[in-house]
Amino acid sequence: MNRLHIFLIFLFLITFASCEKNIDFKLNEVDKALVVEAEIENDREPRVVLTRSQSFFSTLSPELLANAFVRNADVYISNGSLNHKLKEYSFPIFPGLNGYYYGIDTDNLSTAFKGEFNTTYKLKIISEGKEYNAITTIPKLTKVPDSLFFKKAPNNPDTLNRILFMKFTDPKGLGNYIRYFTQRNNEPFLPGQNSVFSDEVIDGTTYVVQVPQGVDRNNPPEPTDGNFFRKADVVTLKFCNIDRSTYLFWNTWEFSLQSIGNPFAQPGKVLGNISNGALGSFCGYAAWYKTVTVD
Repeated sequence: MNRLHIFLIFLFLITFASCEKNIDFKLNEVDKALVVEAEIENDREPRVVLTRSQSFFSTLSPELLANAFVRNADVYISNGSLNHKLKEYSFPIFPGLNGYYYGIDTDNLSTAFKGEFNTTYKLKIISEGKEYNAITTIPKLTKVPDSLFFKKAPNNPDTLNRILFMKFTDPKGLGNYIRYFTQRNNEPFLPGQNSVFSDEVIDGTTYVVQVPQGVDRNNPPEPTDGNFFRKADVVTLKFCNIDRSTYLFWNTWEFSLQSIGNPFAQPGKVLGNISNGALGSFCGYAAWYKTVTVD
């Protein structure tokens, strides 16, 4: 290496070092926003959970979570012919601490209803002097799996591990959006890591696709676990047809979640359907259930 090379390397290092600078960001405090988690499914009653957004730097604690629930709101849901005011109920989340949700008022069943296929629903929330509105649809159940089957996990020393596959025939015509959940044995239903899909590429075709097991996003499996089903597991697939607004919400929400911590990720915005600056979404699900035993 000659002296010129040494000089250029030295100059580069000096220049690089001189460019280092500590940058401090001062984030402005913003008002807390209403967060809406509302859904209605065919043959099931509507359910609405209201919370307040929290500061990015908040320290999570049971008390913080319990105090985040919004209480004493007026929540109404309409199916076009009936308008029902939901009632506030409590449920335990930690010893001595409760969460709250709004559901059918069992003392006023004359206007109560369950979800139906091919029906549009309106949600109205009045809280702390502000009104919020949203619309969702339970679509027709036009797309369901043709069949479900399991295969042994390839190149895996554990011969009891299984992978779930589905065969589909997509109806012709764009606009078939789906979201799926899985339940293993007596565990809760959990959405897939990527749980929503559109038919933009596979419109009108028949195809086979692997279906990863749903995940608990508060306790995701290690990548080395493989997230397999096991032989003799009893598995239930919840397969839902959804409208475009529900698809956009979960698609952008999951993209945002998976981008956290990635400095090269494309900035994104979660696309909810609640008015007046509220966060979250009102989602409708046309659900189909199938239970199989892993062989």
